[in-house]
Amino acid sequence: MEQMAKTAKALMEAVSHAQAPFFSATHLEHVRPMFKLAWTPLLAAFSVGLQDCDDPEVASLCLEGIRCAIRIASIFSMQALARFTLLTASSSITEMKQKNIDTIKTLITVAHTDGNYLGSSWHEILRCISQLELAQLIGTGVKTRYISGVVRDKEAGIRGLPSGTEEFMPLGLGNLVGSQDKRQMAHIQESVGETSSQSVVVAVDRIFTGSTRLDGNAIVDFVRWLCAVSMDELASTHQARMFSLQKIVEISYYNMNRIRLQWSRIWQVIGDHFNKVGCNPNEDVAIFAVDSLRQLSMKFLEKGELANFRFQKDFLRPFEHIMKKNRSPTIRDMVIRCVAQMVNSQAANIRSGWKNIFSVFHQAASDHDETIVELAFQTTGHIVTVTFQEHFAAAIDSFQDAVKCLSEFVCNAAFPDTSMEAIRLIRHCAKYVSERPQALREYTSDDMNVAPGDRVWVRGWFPILFELSCIINRCKLDVRTRGLTVMFEIMKSYGLSFEKHWWHDLFRIVFRIFDNMKLPEQQTEKTEWMTTTCNHALYAICDVFTQFYEPLSQILLADIFTQLQWCVRQDNEQLARSGTNCLENLVILNGEKFSPEVWDVTCCCMLDIFQNTSPHA
Repeated sequence: MEQMAKTAKALMEAVSHAQAPFFSATHLEHVRPMFKLAWTPLLAAFSVGLQDCDDPEVASLCLEGIRCAIRIASIFSMQALARFTLLTASSSITEMKQKNIDTIKTLITVAHTDGNYLGSSWHEILRCISQLELAQLIGTGVKTRYISGVVRDKEAGIRGLPSGTEEFMPLGLGNLVGSQDKRQMAHIQESVGETSSQSVVVAVDRIFTGSTRLDGNAIVDFVRWLCAVSMDELASTHQARMFSLQKIVEISYYNMNRIRLQWSRIWQVIGDHFNKVGCNPNEDVAIFAVDSLRQLSMKFLEKGELANFRFQKDFLRPFEHIMKKNRSPTIRDMVIRCVAQMVNSQAANIRSGWKNIFSVFHQAASDHDETIVELAFQTTGHIVTVTFQEHFAAAIDSFQDAVKCLSEFVCNAAFPDTSMEAIRLIRHCAKYVSERPQALREYTSDDMNVAPGDRVWVRGWFPILFELSCIINRCKLDVRTRGLTVMFEIMKSYGLSFEKHWWHDLFRIVFRIFDNMKLPEQQTEKTEWMTTTCNHALYAICDVFTQFYEPLSQILLADIFTQLQWCVRQDNEQLARSGTNCLENLVILNGEKFSPEVWDVTCCCMLDIFQNTSPHA
């Protein structure tokens, strides 16, 4: 052993006198291999010095060394630094010393100066900041179970107090019995008091206000880990905390002026977080989330939206998710009120966001809570009658959603008055299509493959008439009768502007009323359907055909004759009589315009009816 020591000493002495040239490293890449070899012993030296020595000067030098190493190595040792703050969940806060306070300050400094390089290490920093905020509450009423290291007996109670009472006890000095506990609490408050100093509070705040200086990738990392810490806070088995959730709202305000592509990536993370928080079983948390969403949305909508962009649609999507997933009447009511406020104050700036708004109201339309349905319908009615009048061009992309939303209100059987009023509003929508066809023709977006001449039909008339047909097929007698009447009123009022192929598509919808496969299963309901709805529709079809004979005779006459034959063959006598009456009226009113070919078809139809209805021996 002695020989080995002597040999080693000799070798070291020999090397120490070597006259080798010394080169100064001047290029950035030179640092990489040097630091790769040196970082392990450096970290060990700094960590041991920081952990074992309470000398302020030594601690300061160790922290400076770690901070510089972090800057070089892009956070090789961030977890080690976070551990020395004593703010992680497993640490005992009673052990906190000045060096731990200095470590907190160094950690905050690193976050502020090197934020662009932190990546996933933001998790450690933000978790420490979350715990720091909790530590700052000590002495102001925080529950003692948040503090590890408080002296407890075997039953987990604080000595001298009944078990369980510590949960509700403010951490004042007089609350603990026994001089040892008093001294301990005084020490805790003195230690933690340093964390509440103005310099620490300001430094922490600078991390969040300074998030605007992070680059496009770093801000996404920052937001992602802030949301992760927020979820941990809200999932606490002791008591949900909303510190990080509040900070998410703050940084959303700070970063809202970023370019839209960066903001879209940020909101993808934050929006998903709000989806979860808005459905939190703790109603207070969900209320805070929805109210925060409202405030952010109002601010975001103030900025408006450029043509062909869809950022509003992404931004408002959490309202849809919360409305769909959260069954709490309080939260659902709050969502409706928030969206209503947005409509009332920011209607002029809303573009793609109309889709989300109508989606929220569509979900409210089928609710059984009268307050929710009434409030949603009032706002929908205001949009259709007032907002569309002023901003129709901006809402064209969502016009179909508006009509579908009204249709859902109609089909809520619990509120018949609302159903009738919603049908009236659908009729009102037809007026916009008639008066502003040019706006529909000029609007281009996802339906670029639709010919300009057909855009009025695809975006305007078809959604209205299709939803009315759905109302006829889904609703009870009085509502579907009103829907049927309005559908044919629209045809009669605006049919002159319809192209021939539009009529063809339209009557494919109309003839669904007579579809045997879709008729009710129960015999009584089937009889009622044939006697009322089918009967009403048959006369209305013949009226429309007579009014627009020229365009319809070439494309629909054969289909109408087929439908009349079907009616005559039914067991329902009233419908059969109506079929023959309609055929008679059709021939009397239009016979003068029939060509020889049309007369041939008409006579064949009559002959077929005779053959099918004559009694057989």
